[in-house]
Amino acid sequence: MSGDSHIIEPVDLFKSRLPKHLRERALWEEEFTLGEPMVPGGHTEFKKLHTIGFDGWTISKYRQHGGATPDGDPEHIIRDMNLDGVDASVMFPNLSLFVLFTDDHELSMAHARVWNDYIVERYLQYKDRLRPTAAIPLTHIPDAVAEIERVARLGIGAILLPDIPPSLPYWSAEYDPVWAAAQAHGLPVFFHVATGGVKVKDNESETATTVRGLMTSMNMGKGQLTDAMVASRTMSAGGSGAAGPQGIIADLVAGGACERFPNLHFNLIEYSAGWLVSYMGFMDKLWKTGTGQDPDWWLGFWDDSRSPQDQPAMGRLFAVNNRWPHPLKPSEYVRRQIHVQFADDPTAVKARHITGVSTIMWGNDYPHAEGTFRSSAECIAENFEGVGDEDRAAILGGTLADIVGFDKSKKLAGLTSGA
Repeated sequence: MSGDSHIIEPVDLFKSRLPKHLRERALWEEEFTLGEPMVPGGHTEFKKLHTIGFDGWTISKYRQHGGATPDGDPEHIIRDMNLDGVDASVMFPNLSLFVLFTDDHELSMAHARVWNDYIVERYLQYKDRLRPTAAIPLTHIPDAVAEIERVARLGIGAILLPDIPPSLPYWSAEYDPVWAAAQAHGLPVFFHVATGGVKVKDNESETATTVRGLMTSMNMGKGQLTDAMVASRTMSAGGSGAAGPQGIIADLVAGGACERFPNLHFNLIEYSAGWLVSYMGFMDKLWKTGTGQDPDWWLGFWDDSRSPQDQPAMGRLFAVNNRWPHPLKPSEYVRRQIHVQFADDPTAVKARHITGVSTIMWGNDYPHAEGTFRSSAECIAENFEGVGDEDRAAILGGTLADIVGFDKSKKLAGLTSGA
């Protein structure tokens, strides 16, 4: 089973369905075809995105060689799942991810409602194999709760939140009504990479800024590599991309959401997972006095004008270590409620004995070019060499099935109908 797959939206989905007064601001996609590919044998079919913060963002259509190009039709998605050996998939938006979570509440909520209605109409009948996620903007908490209530009534089984929240961090108790509504309806929460951070008035996006920065790395193959380029690309393996999911985990665990809502599962999508093992260890280490540490060690800046008992710039460095405010250790909350998806990350698989098997789950990122679609069997063989059947089954679908309610008792890949 795949914990990360995408629905390619109709290019005019929002232009045709948003309230009329918002249609001029709707996300839409422009398709065009090159007479000749930019490189021999390359892609010729392209899509250009038009939306706030990402206007002009252009991609070649996915998987133009080696089979039928994916197009978002549910029967075609299931056809591709059968080819890839995938029984069931949790589904996310594709390019509309960039407009569903802006700082303009009316605009985001209107796009979200269109998306949520669309997946009910088009995909819900295939819910034994396709589990689309409902987008829930957080720019107005009462409206977010109302939308959770609405999509739950419609039969959607999971919700999608931005990895960059609109204003308050996820440690804030202001989000408790959202967590309460999700838990009450049995809706697991998903966070997908590259969502949120779009500022309408400034016409900019934190995600778009990051993406533009990637162009330097992507374009390395066009000319002579310099030592600086090679060092910069190699440095990116140091885990800077893990800051986002680590922040979400820290907020949910330290802010008490996991403690207050013990039956709610939080899922972090398309962040890879090899970083999780060290992060869990460091979280626990920060909240206990380490072996050999001196708990009475002071440091800071001494103020001669104050008495020794009144030195606000002095403190005991390790005094806070034993003040963790929750009954479980940070890593125990992660093992109980948090799951990180990966596609090709053998380190994450090898570290499962430390992180806990349930903390990681696989997904093929269909149909994206960086995913494993059409080569998933080969990728799984490489990642799971020597892994026992029980752990393999859990990471490749068992955990995900328990979270979203898929049937893991039978093999579905190969069936021609998803209804």
